[in-house]
Amino acid sequence: MLAEDGFEDLELWYPVLRLREEGCEVLIIGSGSSNTYKGKYGLTVEVDKNPEEISTKEFNGIIVPGGWAPDKLRRYDSIKRLVRDFSVEGKLLATICHGGWVFISSGILKGYRMTCVNAIIDDIKNAGAEYVDKEVVIDRNLITSRTPKDLPAYMRAIIEYLGK
Repeated sequence: MLAEDGFEDLELWYPVLRLREEGCEVLIIGSGSSNTYKGKYGLTVEVDKNPEEISTKEFNGIIVPGGWAPDKLRRYDSIKRLVRDFSVEGKLLATICHGGWVFISSGILKGYRMTCVNAIIDDIKNAGAEYVDKEVVIDRNLITSRTPKDLPAYMRAIIEYLGK
């Protein structure tokens, strides 16, 4: 799970807790700017590692929450490299809300079908993805949702993808 200041609290913590309930090991990966980040509504999260400290070989995928954090995360070359590495390896790429910005800046969306919050529909299309207005869209290794109200469907899709 990627994290930076301004993450959407539910979009980070709901997936983390649901995956841990399913027995998954979930690490919080920060941009490297801090060891602790604060969400839009005040919840905090501590970083387990920075992008340079992990290998995609150790993980099944990457999840990007929305909020304002994606606009910060996409400015870090180490984050974009990590996302591209997961993409090249065909591993899970999951995002909700504004999180698609990280995938746009990583240059991995061309040819995918996906959804997102309505504020970044044009950005998604300009990056070469096809926008679909559904609570969850699954296209190969990419799982996307629109907003916190879609979290239950989003997490069911991720958990099923991971075979949990």
